[in-house]
Amino acid sequence: MGVSASEMAAATPAARDRYVDLLRVASLGTVLFGHWLMAAVSSDGIGNLLALVPALQVLTWGLQIMPVFFFVGGFSHALSYRSLARRADGRPVYAAFLRARLQRLLRPTLVFVLVWTAGALALQLAGGGHGRLSAAALRLVTQPLWFIGIYLAMVAFTPALLALHHRWGWGAFALLVGAAATVDVLRFALAVPYVEFLDFAFVWLAVHQLGFLRADGRITRPGLLAAAGLVGAALLVAYGPYPLSMVGMPGEKVSNMAPPTLALLCHGTWLVGAVELFRGPAAGWLARPRVWRGVVAANGIAMTAFLWHLTAMLAVYAAQLALGIALPEPASAAWWAQVPLRLLAAAGLTAVLVTLFRRFEAPARSAAESGSGPRAAFGITLCLLGILGLSMTGLGGLLEGHSATLVAIPLTAPVAIGMALGGWYLVERSGPARSVRLGG
Repeated sequence: MGVSASEMAAATPAARDRYVDLLRVASLGTVLFGHWLMAAVSSDGIGNLLALVPALQVLTWGLQIMPVFFFVGGFSHALSYRSLARRADGRPVYAAFLRARLQRLLRPTLVFVLVWTAGALALQLAGGGHGRLSAAALRLVTQPLWFIGIYLAMVAFTPALLALHHRWGWGAFALLVGAAATVDVLRFALAVPYVEFLDFAFVWLAVHQLGFLRADGRITRPGLLAAAGLVGAALLVAYGPYPLSMVGMPGEKVSNMAPPTLALLCHGTWLVGAVELFRGPAAGWLARPRVWRGVVAANGIAMTAFLWHLTAMLAVYAAQLALGIALPEPASAAWWAQVPLRLLAAAGLTAVLVTLFRRFEAPARSAAESGSGPRAAFGITLCLLGILGLSMTGLGGLLEGHSATLVAIPLTAPVAIGMALGGWYLVERSGPARSVRLGG
């Protein structure tokens, strides 16, 4: 029998950092809102509101809040790994750490992938999937999976980067910032090919490293951190080759997101400093039982909501078309008038989907047992490459062998899915993963 959110909230240890849980929920909630708002669906396909109204791109400096989630991930990974290491009595814990961190991440993700793959395959076997809207939907629905792939890389590198953190502290963060800056110099000044893909690691792992620093209580001047990041981002955008938007725009020559840039790292740094400024004021609010129960409940479904929120949004537009309700021109007055109703409908449908699929996000705790570290490392590598590849290929063209290039590796969606499933299997079988269910 599952443990309720109220029971979990009542059992919260006094030492738990509740603000971290709030940041996790708030960051993913902001992503959901941003995606729902930015989708500009018309009879011609699915566009981006920010591309249609460039003046709104400045909003991404607040809505592109994914760095906060990765920052929180660094904090949580540090505590989890250290806890496992203390209980392992000197035995290797890498495999156990991967299993423990990936259970709530990969199970709901792979269920989402398999459900959507079955639907996409059925649609294409029936001769559909080639219309503008359906083709765009099959491409769009897997794009947010890039976040899962990057997060898997953070989990994989946690032990090595924690060792670097223990030795150098802020110096380890500075080293990653310097590496990201060097990549941008090689990319923009010297036109070195393919070097920009290194910043998928350097930029996001630098933000992740800030989570380690927070875990040790070493972010003591968040205002200075926020100011340095904000000024750095502003100067890079004003005088460098970086666009204003902190999310990718269709057709742009340079994106701050794919691959990430030094400007995005500065953006992430200012966001981390900014949210840390509210840590104290939020403590009293989170101490209220009703508020904390809400945060606990939201944390229990956050990943499921993230995975299915675009499905809900697409279903809203599909229902609008099925009912014969005309789609207004994106960014028109009529389009804006429909925004509140679309947001409410998308939120309602997301809640329904969460109800159906939340059981796959049920938390579990694995014993701190040794296992095959190389097998686990190979498994998580397959997972992250497969999921990143699927985020690029989409689910259109399953029968035609449509492929996309991940760095220099061409992948089709079936191959990417197979890699993700095989990698998950290897991680799960990397050791004696006896688990105790804590919720359902």
